[in-house]
Amino acid sequence: MADQSIISALVLGLIEGLTEFIPVSSTAHVLLAGHFLGFRSPGNTFAVLIQLGAILAILLVYFQKLLSIASALPTSVAARRFVFSVLLAFLPAALIGAAAHGFIKSVLFETPMLICVVLIVGGLLLYVIDRLPLKPRYTDVFQYPPSLALKIGLFQCLAMVPGTSRSGATIAGALLMGTDKRSAAEFSFFLAMPTMIGAFTIDLYKNLDALSFDDIGLIAVGFIAAFVAGIFVVRSLLDFVSQRGFTPFAIWRILVGTAGLIGLWLVG
Repeated sequence: MADQSIISALVLGLIEGLTEFIPVSSTAHVLLAGHFLGFRSPGNTFAVLIQLGAILAILLVYFQKLLSIASALPTSVAARRFVFSVLLAFLPAALIGAAAHGFIKSVLFETPMLICVVLIVGGLLLYVIDRLPLKPRYTDVFQYPPSLALKIGLFQCLAMVPGTSRSGATIAGALLMGTDKRSAAEFSFFLAMPTMIGAFTIDLYKNLDALSFDDIGLIAVGFIAAFVAGIFVVRSLLDFVSQRGFTPFAIWRILVGTAGLIGLWLVG
């Protein structure tokens, strides 16, 4: 592997870990950075497979909570309802993602200008939603009714368009459905687990033949970087949004999308 490719993989892995769980679209950041760095991966496999680092990061940070939920399943109706709600929220994206995988990867993922525009539009919408005088009715993710979880899951489907942000779509949907900011962010964490594992599994299966030894090495570099950065974000995000809300992320999206459009106009 060339040193430049290793550095690019390291940078992209850090970007993945830092942006996966915040509403700025990790996919958009990784794809745009890869575009301007000249980093190419067959079928954009690298961009999805390094998510395994972020997946393991959130599983590690939430290990005790997950273990507690799992141990309570045989005796707790609340625990079973919560698991059912998360799986119900995951279902719409799973069905659409499986059916439209080819179009999403070959068309939407290959359109940097679309990604930049969606970043800007999504940033504006997130800014407006964050400023609305909404009165939360749900403040505990373990008390979310299944009907609310399903509605949030439908919002997650918007993230099929790169630049939308999976966490951004779920958080925005949750806020509009009556949740507070902290629990909206935490539910996006739980929903991320099956969603990211599903995306990883599908992409690995569909692109296994395209992977070479060098690809695996670069993915390992990106994976480690995403894992370390992901742990930092997961441990700090809930406190951050409780104090600052989502406006900083909205502004960041607009700045990155605008910079991306300027970059595309200047260098193509």
